[in-house]
Amino acid sequence: MAQEQDIKEKSKLSSYDAYFETIQSRKKLPHTIQETLTLAFVKIPVSSFPLVPGGKVIEILADTSIADAVKILSECNILSAPVKNPEAKTSSDWRDRYIGIIDYSAIVLWVLESAELAAVALSASSATAAGVGAGAVGALGALALGATGPAAIAGLTAAAVGAAVAGGVAVDQGMGKDAPTAAANLGDDFYKVILQDEPFKSTTVRSILKSYRWAPFIPVAPDSSMLSVLLLLSKYRLRNVPVIEPGQPDIKNFITQSAVVQGLEGCKGRDWFECISSLPISDLGLPFMSCDEVVSIQSDELILEAFKRMRDHQIGGLPVVEGPKKKIVGNVSIRDIRYLLLKPELFSNFRKLTVRDFMNTIVSTTQETGKITPAITCKVNSTLGSVIHSLASKSVHRVYVVANDEDEVVGVVTLRDVISCFIYEPPDHFDNYLGFAVKEMLNQ
Repeated sequence: MAQEQDIKEKSKLSSYDAYFETIQSRKKLPHTIQETLTLAFVKIPVSSFPLVPGGKVIEILADTSIADAVKILSECNILSAPVKNPEAKTSSDWRDRYIGIIDYSAIVLWVLESAELAAVALSASSATAAGVGAGAVGALGALALGATGPAAIAGLTAAAVGAAVAGGVAVDQGMGKDAPTAAANLGDDFYKVILQDEPFKSTTVRSILKSYRWAPFIPVAPDSSMLSVLLLLSKYRLRNVPVIEPGQPDIKNFITQSAVVQGLEGCKGRDWFECISSLPISDLGLPFMSCDEVVSIQSDELILEAFKRMRDHQIGGLPVVEGPKKKIVGNVSIRDIRYLLLKPELFSNFRKLTVRDFMNTIVSTTQETGKITPAITCKVNSTLGSVIHSLASKSVHRVYVVANDEDEVVGVVTLRDVISCFIYEPPDHFDNYLGFAVKEMLNQ
């Protein structure tokens, strides 16, 4: 399984290599401008990039509970945060001080797999009387007596799943097949199991980072080049880059894809920006994917299925569509999982909660209408500048490309795609600036 995932990831990276070559070879692309910008970004140090709002990077301690971590991300209106090891207070090495980055992607993975595990455990427990065995009951009993954390999860997994499979319960009844099925079979116990009962109640950020690490923690120094950061955020598919000064391991800055595109928006009026941004996105090779590769969700499908689809495809959002022609009617983002976790009282009928009802419930019952991400769209002939303006002004991570008067989704342009239009990777760049080991890690 791990080998298949490695092959898939390398295939993705190869496709991005081809994408970059395609962009550079487009006849209408001002290659000399792009080349000039690439050389310019090599000379611009990371220290020149604006600091995060307030000047202080939001960090989350490794022993913080998942529920509290979601609250911090939500209240600070951020998608991710560095995770600090409270046991390494005196260390001057960033490898000891920070253990990774927590984001909504990891939390979604944990929620969905916890639901699946819990469904198998409870189904095995209820089937014990039918002769499945006492393994699951023993595991659940241990939890009731206070055995929590990873060890308890391991015990629950081994005993409950073993008992369920032995009795054919998981197969016959579909228990634990996937998160939507699990939620349906758990019934009203879904939130109780995920948020209130052990071991999930005391699950910490540290414990899920070990299993659900989505992206590597790769810091750069203040004197590193901005080109390195831009390449990490585009070609090498990182969502954020910590800035750490050697010998002083506290994070000085946290550069995200959004912050970079906001910076590009601020360059309006400059010759180099106007030269590139005035081009139609189609001339720049965008959208990267073909229309049949766009992953979407029908409005009448379950919201948990939407999060499952994001997990399976490792993407941060989906267009909500209706009908066979995929007319776009909304957008659901991976960060929207916070509403399920922080406001469960809004979703009493969550087992049948569709994407449409999920969006309508949030809009009608909260004061956060402005924070619900709408579907931001553009046309195939829209300019790159208009797309950048939409991304920056709306604070979104993707713009959906629609065709004809029926608003059919035919593509998506992300922050990563936009950044890639302005730079390319010179030969041996990372060998010279970040070292061979870093590039090898990125290509794994």
